[in-house]
Parts: sequence; structure tokens; C-alpha cells
Amino acid sequence: MDEVAKAVEECARAAKAAAPSLAVAGDDAVDAALVGMAERLVEHREAVLDANRADVAKATADGMSAGLLDRLTITPERLDGMAEQLRLLAGAPHQERSIEVSTLDGGLRLVERRRPVGVIGANYEARPNVTVDVASQLVKSRNGGVLRTGSAALGSAQRLREVVIAPALEAAGINPDVVQLVPRVEREAASALVRLPGLVPLVILRGSGDSTRALATEAAVHGVGTLAHADGGGVLYVDVAADAAKVRDLVFASLDRLGVCNRLNLLLIHEGVHDAVWPQIESALAERKVTPSLAPHEHPIGYEWALDSEHEATVTVEKVGGLADAVEIANERTSGLAAGIATENPAAAEQFFDGYTGTGVFWNAPTRLLDGFKLFAVPETGINLDRVPGPRGPVTYTDLYVRQYAVVPA
Repeated sequence: MDEVAKAVEECARAAKAAAPSLAVAGDDAVDAALVGMAERLVEHREAVLDANRADVAKATADGMSAGLLDRLTITPERLDGMAEQLRLLAGAPHQERSIEVSTLDGGLRLVERRRPVGVIGANYEARPNVTVDVASQLVKSRNGGVLRTGSAALGSAQRLREVVIAPALEAAGINPDVVQLVPRVEREAASALVRLPGLVPLVILRGSGDSTRALATEAAVHGVGTLAHADGGGVLYVDVAADAAKVRDLVFASLDRLGVCNRLNLLLIHEGVHDAVWPQIESALAERKVTPSLAPHEHPIGYEWALDSEHEATVTVEKVGGLADAVEIANERTSGLAAGIATENPAAAEQFFDGYTGTGVFWNAPTRLLDGFKLFAVPETGINLDRVPGPRGPVTYTDLYVRQYAVVPA
């Protein structure tokens, strides 16, 4: 076994050995651990920020794009936001562990029990806040974890585990080994994480397109389940009945950050109102310093600009003949993450909602809202785009369990 795979397996075995400590922890202990993380994050803010500044300085020297640097950076304000999210998660209700289903013949009852998966892996890009987001969701759902982040954010992630996550778990009486962080920078660590079905039966995959899809395929070969978030890009359709001022606000609000998956990526404008609304749209794009990509396009309509380090400050703009055309493009030529309609016609909005098959759909609201914290007031582990039964959209602690059916005396 090579050294990278060995390091990943050691983390997985340590998390599995510690997982029972978390699985049997009471609600108060779990919530105390989360509150403890929030307190330590604030208490050790300079240590965390120093580690992050070192990561950012190295990434800058290595030529990382502005959008990716934005993802990598923990500002004091973002750190305070991370702490607040931990407090809110601590106050969120726990899942019912047993739910009465029905009464059976013979004086028996059917009960659905919700159990932790055991150990869940997570592979994610250079976003140190995700280390806290995922770890906290795993703790709340009583699952052990093996986290693997990109090399650019490893220093920040290690500091977060050392001074925030592990001490808070230990203070709450939970084995701190239950949350592991892979200490290797090599990309092979991601592949090793999806090859351990006996130790890590489920892996959350977050990242860019092809690499995440390749990991999902590799995981399937090895019998490991995945919750994958490979592609993104928000769509906005400007209907013939749209309010131009609202359209401007939507475009502006959807581009506050460019390196995120739920930003505005594709703007579809009804040809009947294009000339009337374009000045407002152009003004919003200019204020955000974003360039429109106009027809004829030299790229696919759904090309995800957030993943293009040299051209991320771009939005694709396309005229369409009507709502049906917009729905067809959003369904067939984009990732299926999120699409919105700008219209003052409720019937058009309902038609758009009925036609679009993606994960999130919005009426006069920005696709940036497709986020666990913004929708549910708790962090997310990622946004799942699967078109099969199971967790879809922002995945939170309420999704990270397996069912067990128990038949008991009435």
C-alpha cells in the first residue's frame, strides 16, 4: 500500500473506532460540542486567520485566480459568520430517532429507526469554511468523518481541527478522533477515500465537474455511495412580463460572488423585451464588473464560468423565443442546479416551475438562495443534483442517516 492510501486508511480506521462515542452521545453533549466549536473559533480567531493568511499568500504566489482566492479566504466577518452558523446548528432540533409507522397483526408495531451511517467521507475544494460546515453536520447527525480538502486550504483546515473541532468534541465527552482530516496534499488521497466501503460507505463529493464525476464513478466501482456536487451555474429567464427594475436587482444580487456554484451563469431573455430590459441588465453587469458573453457563442450555452479561472467574471446571455424555449435550454443544456424566472405573471411562473426539472426553482428571487444556510438556517454538506429518490438540493444533518425498521410488541 502506498503512503497516501495508507494515511487515508489510518484516518478511516481511527474515525470508525471513535464513531460509537458520537453515536451514543446525548443531544446535550452533541449541542455542547457545537457551541464549543463556536466559542473556540472566536477565542482562537487569530490562530485561524494566521493559518488562512499563510494559505492565501502561497496560493497567490502560485497564481490562483481571484475567484478561487475569494473561496479560500477567511475574513474576520466570515469567521464570525461561521461561529454564528455553529450556534444556530446547536439550537436546531435533533432528528427523531424512532418514528411510529403502523400497527401490525398479532399485537405488533412497526417502528422506523433512524441510525447514523457510521463514518462519512468528504472530498472538497479549497474552501476552509467547508471543513467546519461538514464537520458540524456530521457531529449533529452523529456520524464520524474523514475529511479531505485541496492542498491550498490544508493549513487552514488543520488549524481548524486542532484548535476548534477536536478540543470542542473532547470537552463535550466525545472522542475527538471521530472527525479526521487527511494530512496529505496529493490528489491520490481523494481516490483512496472512495475505495474503502467497509470503513467509509458514503462520501460527499464537492468540486469541479470532471474530477468529481470521475471520483463518483470510481466510488461506484468500489461499492461506495456518494452524494455528489460536480456542476453548478444559475439560470435566469427574463419573461415578457418581467419588471425591468426587478430584473436589474436580480442580476446584481446574483453576482455578489463569482466563484460559487449558485451565482448567475446564464441569462435567457425573451426576445420581445430584450431591448427594453437590456440597459438595466447592462448597468447591473457593469457595476459588478462582469462581461456578457453575447451570441454567437464560442462555448456551450451552459458553460460554467465559475470554474474558468481566467474568465469567471462572465455571464452568458441568449435571446429566446419564449418560456418553453427557456425551460428546454435550462433542462437540457445546463447542470440542473437552479433556474429562476423574472415575471409579473403568476401563470408564467407556474408554467416555469412545472417545466423546470432542476434542483432549485425561483420566482423573482436569485439562485444564490440555493444554499443550506440561506434556506434552512443551518450549514450544508453540499448541494446534491441527483435525479433519483434521496437527498436532493442542500444536504444537511437531517439527510445523513439510514433507516432501520423494527417490529416490536404493541
